[in-house]
Amino acid sequence: MTVKLDEKLEPIFQDVLHRNPGESEFHQAVHEVLETLGPVLVKYPEFADKKIIQRICEPERQIIFRVPWQDDRGEIHINRAFRVEFNSALGPYKGGMRFHPSVYLGIIKFLGFEQIFKNALTGLPIGGGKGGSDFDPKGKSDDEIMRFCQSMMTELYRHLGEYTDVPAGDIGVGGREIGYLFGQYKRITNRYESGVFTGKGLDWGGSRARTEATGYGTVFFTHEMLKARGDSLEGKTVVVSGSGNVAIYAIEKAHELGAKVIACSDSQGMIVHEKGIDLQTLKRIKEVERRRISAYTEFHKDAKYVEDGNIWSVPCDVALPCATQNELNGKDAKMLVENGCVAVAEGANMPTTPEGIIVFQDAKIAYGPGKAANAGGVATSALEMQQNASRDSWTFDYTQKRLEEIMIDIHKNCYETAAEFGAEGNYVLGANINGFLRVAKAMNAMGVI
Repeated sequence: MTVKLDEKLEPIFQDVLHRNPGESEFHQAVHEVLETLGPVLVKYPEFADKKIIQRICEPERQIIFRVPWQDDRGEIHINRAFRVEFNSALGPYKGGMRFHPSVYLGIIKFLGFEQIFKNALTGLPIGGGKGGSDFDPKGKSDDEIMRFCQSMMTELYRHLGEYTDVPAGDIGVGGREIGYLFGQYKRITNRYESGVFTGKGLDWGGSRARTEATGYGTVFFTHEMLKARGDSLEGKTVVVSGSGNVAIYAIEKAHELGAKVIACSDSQGMIVHEKGIDLQTLKRIKEVERRRISAYTEFHKDAKYVEDGNIWSVPCDVALPCATQNELNGKDAKMLVENGCVAVAEGANMPTTPEGIIVFQDAKIAYGPGKAANAGGVATSALEMQQNASRDSWTFDYTQKRLEEIMIDIHKNCYETAAEFGAEGNYVLGANINGFLRVAKAMNAMGVI
């Protein structure tokens, strides 16, 4: 079940389907944006004349290449890597690198397409791009990961630059991988170009709040949505899917703002702890020991581990999907609404299916889409680029304050744009239109390029 497109937009979407067969995630991301743009073409008919939407849906550049590398036993492996440089109307391409077996061109294009509008919403001068590989870092030694990263960068470096394309981390790519990638870039180019990567270590140009930024930003956005309804996070029960970087720091900030997170998960199951998730235990298991979340019950006997459990079945006031795409479907959304959920904000990229979004919007709960709610990560990446350009180093508190200001602005712009186009409280429409207008106006100003 999907929303019917405006008659001017349906042919554009059909063309996207025809030109990009088999890329279901990309199709979903494009449809989700197009279904909100009908009123924009009425107000700005020049965008239709200049074919702005068709141009936005076609990446400026798509790079696909092989990555050969040798494991510790001397066996050679070949992976495939991608970098989709989608749109540079507002600045250099900016977006993470994902290392996961599920990665293929359609995933990278969906992520890159979302990144265009997410980056535009931050108000900072960054375009949209994304990259990654079907390489799986799980179970690999540090040396194997280093050899893979060095092989990958030996090809990719020629497409990067602090004024051209600036990658960062994503699923499977953390500080370790960024270090190896940047090291090889520096080795090949003979340039210490700090701003060419974000998510760097604190000792060599990283931002003091980058690790926390996506999770913190999601909770700041949630708080703003509730404030707009005369409510707050204080005293709310929260469930967070995932237990990686985004989930951990969403839990941390939710606790700081007076909420109680009672459940989180990983790919094998979920933990429910009615007293509230103990963050130090979670960090120890996931960040230090790199174990499965089932280990949580070793430290907290009153917590319950449910193998293959559905976290959305846990009654809560606020739900924060922070794991991966399409993890929350229509049936899950109905369960959340029936159990009294009043707000959902996406810490992951496109975690809610189209059916789930319709359920949330019909129920008129506060629903923050990923391109707005999880923009804190890329916003702080852009702040890291600013620090690098000025050869400066900012404090954690200063960076966090800038992040909070950016998330408050994103919420305000999405809320006001939705109201302007007759859909007050519809953050999907507000985010899509506000982000689109910023990019479209820049593209229009630059001519047909």
